[in-house]
Amino acid sequence: MRLLNAAACAALSATILMGLAAAPAGPMKVDVSKETPGAESKRFLSVVGNWSVVNDHGRNVMMEDGRPWKRGQPAGGLVDTARAIYGSKHEEFIDNVKAFAYFPYAVAHEVPDFSNGEVSVRFKIMDGQLDQCAGILFNLKPNGNYLTVRFNGKEDNLVLWTFKEGKRSFVKRAPDDYPLEMKKWYTIKIAVHGVQLSGFLNGERILEYTLPEPVSGKVGLWSKTDSVIYFDDFTVTPE
Repeated sequence: MRLLNAAACAALSATILMGLAAAPAGPMKVDVSKETPGAESKRFLSVVGNWSVVNDHGRNVMMEDGRPWKRGQPAGGLVDTARAIYGSKHEEFIDNVKAFAYFPYAVAHEVPDFSNGEVSVRFKIMDGQLDQCAGILFNLKPNGNYLTVRFNGKEDNLVLWTFKEGKRSFVKRAPDDYPLEMKKWYTIKIAVHGVQLSGFLNGERILEYTLPEPVSGKVGLWSKTDSVIYFDDFTVTPE
């Protein structure tokens, strides 16, 4: 057997290390199964709305309870949450959050940044007289701007929205309606490759859009007004 000399060994080691560094990280699941039902999650930081961990048939999941939304207030402890997410750059973030306090969202604190890959989540619509919205928040910036792909059970559609400088704007709607039953689990997924965005509902790609620029920012869960939604299996797969 031929042995490698020291220089060859060093070169081989460097090649292996470069390959490992270039390999994409595996899926990251934000798991609330070990958290306390009835309490706020430590893994999803509540920015707007009433988020808590609840037990659903023996499994802990996240819940957004939008029934008190008329208060129009951000989540309690918003300043501390903003500091935890963005440190000293939190003041502009807080100002923009207060501008649209009836769009609840919670940030996956353990995911430092998402730019390319996939984000998926299971959701179950429990209630909502005005809205029944469940969505994926992404591209969340320190100034509070973000994007979301959401399903609305009142409209039966999947839509991409943007929230920029205190203004929420429609971007693109999936072409067909997709009626879903309440109190059953379904899945939303987004896939981002550079500026190409795809939106999936229950594994079917139904939304395509070319973004004006690449995304980079925090991710999390999103809802609207009086929606009552359960969320589970939030998974980020970077590319």
